[in-house]
Amino acid sequence: MTIPSVFDPFIRNEREAAIAERSDQLAKLFVERAAKHDAEGSFPFDNFADMKATGYLALTVPRAFGGEEASLYEMVLAQERIARGDGSTALAVGWHIGTMLQLRSTLSWPEKLYASFCREVVTEGAMVNHFASERATGSPSRGGRPETTAVRTDGGWLISGRKTYSTLSPILRHFTVSAGIDGTEDTGEFFVRAQEGVTVEETWNTLGMRATGSHDLVLNQVFVPDEEVIRLGAGEPKRPDESGWMLHIPACYIGIAYAARNYALNFARTYRPNSLPGPIAELPHIQRQIGEIETELITARTLLYSVAERWDRDPTIRPFYKQELGLAKYTATNQALRIVDLAMRIVGGASLSRNLPLERMYRDVRAGLHNPPMDDSVLSGLARRALAEQSEV
Repeated sequence: MTIPSVFDPFIRNEREAAIAERSDQLAKLFVERAAKHDAEGSFPFDNFADMKATGYLALTVPRAFGGEEASLYEMVLAQERIARGDGSTALAVGWHIGTMLQLRSTLSWPEKLYASFCREVVTEGAMVNHFASERATGSPSRGGRPETTAVRTDGGWLISGRKTYSTLSPILRHFTVSAGIDGTEDTGEFFVRAQEGVTVEETWNTLGMRATGSHDLVLNQVFVPDEEVIRLGAGEPKRPDESGWMLHIPACYIGIAYAARNYALNFARTYRPNSLPGPIAELPHIQRQIGEIETELITARTLLYSVAERWDRDPTIRPFYKQELGLAKYTATNQALRIVDLAMRIVGGASLSRNLPLERMYRDVRAGLHNPPMDDSVLSGLARRALAEQSEV
């Protein structure tokens, strides 16, 4: 299976072409390792070494600190193409890349800590993710106070608790966690460095996205100094979190779907059973299925990139753009499911073989249904907005 660099109508200039080309080259490496990491459930340290070597991990870091300061649109472009090689790697690195874009937008960290960490990303390939999910509270997008607790101590805080779905946990030396503040109803956010008391329990054994390293993270009296506290109580970032950075999620699933489409097209062009005079690509029902794939893919990509482009171009709309961001994710993930299903129908029974990549892609795209925002939240949000608009007419 190859990952060709071809014309893409969503590449608008030379900078974007260079960003896409780097992702394409990385994807060519990742696709050769994806089956092994999926079968083993192992974390792709080799893929992350390659991304570090190419500077990819600094994609969304500000130029002032040596990063590339990619826009949301550029991040989506880069992440979609990484996912064509390996969905697990794309989703995992997307949390770091997206978080760095979020931090650049919100300025939510203490200035000194943020500057120091940005330089560490550029010079050492450091990464970060925020861990909020817990078994008792479920997805943080649903609300719920964390059971992880922060207790005041001399010069800082002691954090204890367990976080689930801790993507990138095998490789991170830094991360942030949400924790309830002892003796209050408030919740804080804390920057944690790898140290004694931080343990990764390898609990991640799932149907899809098996190589994201989303294990349980256990914290036992882990010290965080006062200067590395992100937020206490109701403290807000300097700028609101307008959630554009979360488009790394639909970009990943569209990338997987694109790879499935490419595999099915190549199969249709080259597979010729002895009952036919030519390849199955000449059959009307196969062409209909290919046409359906193209319809779903073009629709989802057009929406995704148009939402990202407008978010970049017009900051004034961002506070009101939550539903469009959610719709881009809803459309991408659900149409990715449809695209992979159609690809498997074209390939036939062989698509179920673990010797082919389609069955892995089929499993991986299903994970998109469980990444935020969830389908029901997107649909109810769109419904509430429509009803509110109608009531004002």
